[in-house]
Amino acid sequence: METKSYSKLLGLLRSRKFWAAVIGTVFVVIKELVPTFPLDAEEVTNIIYVLTAYILGTAIEDGGRGIGGD
Repeated sequence: METKSYSKLLGLLRSRKFWAAVIGTVFVVIKELVPTFPLDAEEVTNIIYVLTAYILGTAIEDGGRGIGGD
Protein backbone atom coordinates (compact mmCIF):
# COMPACT_ATOMS: atom_id res chain seq x y z
CA MET A 1 0.00 0.00 0.00
CA GLU A 2 2.80 2.41 0.88
CA THR A 3 4.49 1.75 -2.47
CA LYS A 4 1.31 2.75 -4.32
CA SER A 5 1.08 6.01 -2.34
CA TYR A 6 4.75 6.73 -2.99
CA SER A 7 4.24 6.02 -6.68
CA LYS A 8 1.27 8.40 -6.82
CA LEU A 9 3.30 11.11 -5.08
CA LEU A 10 6.14 10.70 -7.58
CA GLY A 11 3.61 10.82 -10.41
CA LEU A 12 2.20 14.05 -9.03
CA LEU A 13 5.64 15.63 -8.71
CA ARG A 14 6.39 14.71 -12.33
CA SER A 15 3.08 16.11 -13.57
CA ARG A 16 3.22 19.13 -15.87
CA LYS A 17 -0.32 20.01 -14.80
CA PHE A 18 0.66 20.03 -11.13
CA TRP A 19 3.62 22.35 -11.67
CA ALA A 20 1.57 24.72 -13.84
CA ALA A 21 -1.01 24.92 -11.02
CA VAL A 22 1.76 25.55 -8.47
CA ILE A 23 3.20 28.37 -10.59
CA GLY A 24 -0.24 29.97 -10.93
CA THR A 25 -0.83 29.72 -7.19
CA VAL A 26 2.57 31.28 -6.49
CA PHE A 27 1.75 34.24 -8.76
CA VAL A 28 -1.56 34.85 -7.00
CA VAL A 29 -0.06 34.57 -3.52
CA ILE A 30 2.88 36.84 -4.35
CA LYS A 31 0.53 39.44 -5.88
CA GLU A 32 -1.52 39.47 -2.65
CA LEU A 33 1.44 39.51 -0.24
CA VAL A 34 3.80 41.88 -2.09
CA PRO A 35 2.04 45.15 -2.95
CA THR A 36 5.01 46.31 -5.04
CA PHE A 37 4.91 43.21 -7.28
CA PRO A 38 5.61 44.56 -10.79
CA LEU A 39 2.51 43.00 -12.39
CA ASP A 40 -0.96 44.42 -11.99
CA ALA A 41 -4.01 42.28 -11.23
CA GLU A 42 -5.06 42.05 -14.89
CA GLU A 43 -1.64 40.74 -15.93
CA VAL A 44 -1.70 38.11 -13.18
CA THR A 45 -5.20 37.10 -14.29
CA ASN A 46 -3.95 36.72 -17.86
CA ILE A 47 -1.11 34.49 -16.65
CA ILE A 48 -3.66 32.35 -14.81
CA TYR A 49 -5.74 32.09 -18.01
CA VAL A 50 -2.71 30.90 -19.97
CA LEU A 51 -1.80 28.37 -17.28
CA THR A 52 -5.39 27.12 -17.17
CA ALA A 53 -5.38 26.63 -20.94
CA TYR A 54 -2.06 24.80 -20.65
CA ILE A 55 -3.40 22.52 -17.91
CA LEU A 56 -6.55 21.73 -19.93
CA GLY A 57 -4.53 21.13 -23.09
CA THR A 58 -2.15 18.82 -21.25
CA ALA A 59 -5.08 16.96 -19.70
CA ILE A 60 -6.67 16.46 -23.13
CA GLU A 61 -3.33 15.29 -24.54
CA ASP A 62 -2.81 12.87 -21.63
CA GLY A 63 -6.40 11.62 -21.95
CA GLY A 64 -5.85 10.88 -25.63
CA ARG A 65 -2.81 8.78 -24.76
CA GLY A 66 -4.60 7.07 -21.88
CA ILE A 67 -2.40 8.66 -19.18
CA GLY A 68 -3.55 9.84 -15.76
CA GLY A 69 -6.57 9.20 -13.66
CA ASP A 70 -7.22 6.10 -11.59
